[in-house]
Amino acid sequence: MAVTYYVALPFLRTEDGPAAGEAQEMPSEHAAIRRAEAMSREPANAGALAFKRSGDPNQGSFSDAVLLKAFGEVPDNLDEL
Repeated sequence: MAVTYYVALPFLRTEDGPAAGEAQEMPSEHAAIRRAEAMSREPANAGALAFKRSGDPNQGSFSDAVLLKAFGEVPDNLDEL
């Protein structure tokens, strides 16, 4: 059974540039975007993004993540996340 996960992911300020923080699963696309925007305003964070990913957890197969919206400073190459 395919499901879609909506996620807000902050990026922390580090000496080497932004680094991924702890992701938070959200109940909807709109909620993930609102949470990412709020995360981007926290002083410790350089920015945040919201994305969604669909797949079948029973089979362990998932599509590539789809960026919903980015706020502030996030890495250019998100393929490594």
